[in-house]
Amino acid sequence: MGRSRHSDALRAAQMYYLQDLTMDAIARELRTSRSTVSRLLSSARETGLVQVQIRSPFDTGPELESQIRNQYGVDVHVVPVLDTLNEAETLDRVAMQAARTIGPLVDSNAIIGVAWGATLSAVSRHLTRKVTHDSIVVQLNGAGNMQTTGITYASDIMRRFGSAYGARVEQFPVPAFFDHASTKTAMWNERSVQRILDLQARMSIAIFGVGSVDSDYPSHVYAGGYLDEHDLTMLAADDVVGDVATVFFRSDGSSDGITLNERSTGPSHEQLRQVRRRICVVSGASKINGLQGALAAGLATDLILDEASARRLVSFNGHS
Repeated sequence: MGRSRHSDALRAAQMYYLQDLTMDAIARELRTSRSTVSRLLSSARETGLVQVQIRSPFDTGPELESQIRNQYGVDVHVVPVLDTLNEAETLDRVAMQAARTIGPLVDSNAIIGVAWGATLSAVSRHLTRKVTHDSIVVQLNGAGNMQTTGITYASDIMRRFGSAYGARVEQFPVPAFFDHASTKTAMWNERSVQRILDLQARMSIAIFGVGSVDSDYPSHVYAGGYLDEHDLTMLAADDVVGDVATVFFRSDGSSDGITLNERSTGPSHEQLRQVRRRICVVSGASKINGLQGALAAGLATDLILDEASARRLVSFNGHS
């Protein structure tokens, strides 16, 4: 089979097996016939593309994945999504493939740190059940603000992860941001809080999205009443481009001197970088500034993103 047909077979297999698209839907997206899609899927099976999981037919992987891997030193999964889909549809596709990519990485005795947000909420809805033993899902950052405790929103996400992997769920019932850094310092000395912090310090996997200040599809932290005008002004003054688990960073990945981080309840970047497996899920090319900052900070070991974002990321790096 030629290189071009190999590529077509791979794309069809990803849509069929990982995104649950019908052959008719794939034919429409690829602008070909249903019979051609059937032949591509048969070729994918016969040539070993479809096994336990879908893999690239080339040792170096698809071109975008290879470029991102070389530029940022992360394992990459690019989700094939056409530019004609809107951001909500793209997020659903990415979330579905992310959920299926994450499952095999979760083992018994794991401590899984999960950051709440729109992306992880979508991922949690597509998780498939996998029986593990003595595993724990721990919330990475508080979710309360002036309008809500955030408990329902965050607990729904944590509960879905816990149910999928048969894991005990440990919530973090504190605000996303304290009003005063001194309050955070005092709370961090409480034994009930230290128990959660200890679990976070022993995480084997961290799963998170990236918040971006200028995203077209607003991150929950920017649209959910967590930040007031003064906070947003401070973030702009500090040249912030995004956050992971409500801890902010600049485009070069630096986070020193960002005042709001002193009041944030998320793990510091230093702590996050100690986690062996750090899975970042991103959907929507408008998050490119936030994503580039997160990668520059070395926050991810694994990256799952849509095809348009991958192209933007490669282009972004080439012109930076």
